[in-house]
Amino acid sequence: MIPLGRLLIIAGIILFVAGLILNYSHFFSFLNLGRLPGDIRIKRENFSFYFPLTTCIVLSILLTLVLFIFRK
Repeated sequence: MIPLGRLLIIAGIILFVAGLILNYSHFFSFLNLGRLPGDIRIKRENFSFYFPLTTCIVLSILLTLVLFIFRK
């Protein structure tokens, strides 16, 4: 089991990187996160629904790989 201190450091690094990406997202616009094929977008007159299905899957795979690398 991972000690709590190490887990907090890893979580902090991940949050820091996510914050940088969100803050400087215009530099990462080539990734097209949130606008990938497979993202569900429904627009009606008084209703709009957006669910980034493909983006969630891609981010889940990336996060799984990063956590797998840190686990070893």
